[in-house]
Amino acid sequence: MNLLLVLIIAVSLSMDAFSLSLAYGTIGLEKNKIISLTITVTLFHFFMPLLGLFLGSFIIKTFSINTSFLTFIVLVFIGIQMIIESIKGNDEKEVNIGNILFFAFAVSIDSFMVGIGLSSISDLYMLSCLTFALCSGFFTYIGLILGNYVNLLLGKIAPILGGVVLIILGISYL
Repeated sequence: MNLLLVLIIAVSLSMDAFSLSLAYGTIGLEKNKIISLTITVTLFHFFMPLLGLFLGSFIIKTFSINTSFLTFIVLVFIGIQMIIESIKGNDEKEVNIGNILFFAFAVSIDSFMVGIGLSSISDLYMLSCLTFALCSGFFTYIGLILGNYVNLLLGKIAPILGGVVLIILGISYL
């Protein structure tokens, strides 16, 4: 097993989660929502590579999924939702289990793709997935906290900027 390669991949996967968490954090999340999002993203980054390892080739061949387009749709949807909620002036941050799962899925799609090639990287799948998960969980938490800080500094404009960033990141996947 090449531990350095696994760690580099983990950090690479985490950068995506970090940037999206930074944007999403601008809606001013409560501490319990930050923890829920972090735990969910961590779990997704553990299980998605395993799913990719065991089912990835079959799923991609059978359904010919374009993961870039799927990521585009999810990120643009979340970005538009953030902008609309901000413009409506909704002070209550509507972050429910569906939003949390949707967000975690969006930031972990690339982990699924890594899982497809995981057997060529390492034979210690669980340790690799644990490394991916812990690294992504850490960066997600930091991104959400920094996003909250940006929200405190910029107020109502922060979620609009965060939504625009998510839309731009979504478009970059095309």
